[in-house]
Amino acid sequence: MNQKASSRTLFFHQRKLSARATPYVFALYMASIMAFLMSFVITAANSGINANYLSNSLHAYTLAMPVAFLCILVVRPIVLKLVSLTVHPHH
Repeated sequence: MNQKASSRTLFFHQRKLSARATPYVFALYMASIMAFLMSFVITAANSGINANYLSNSLHAYTLAMPVAFLCILVVRPIVLKLVSLTVHPHH
């Protein structure tokens, strides 16, 4: 590993969050990706792909993303419980 690669690895390692932040980081990434995809799909389904499509999709995203983030935070514990009831634990 060269000096540049090792300094980059050290930089990212020092910038990582504590493991306690995992549920929140997961919710942030999941909400961002899902809200983005759903905003584009639902906008296309409702309005079609026209000259205002990108603007309309991004406007929908600004509402959908924070709502998705909060919903994931609320629903995550329920989903974890449902998964534990339906999947055998690793032995």
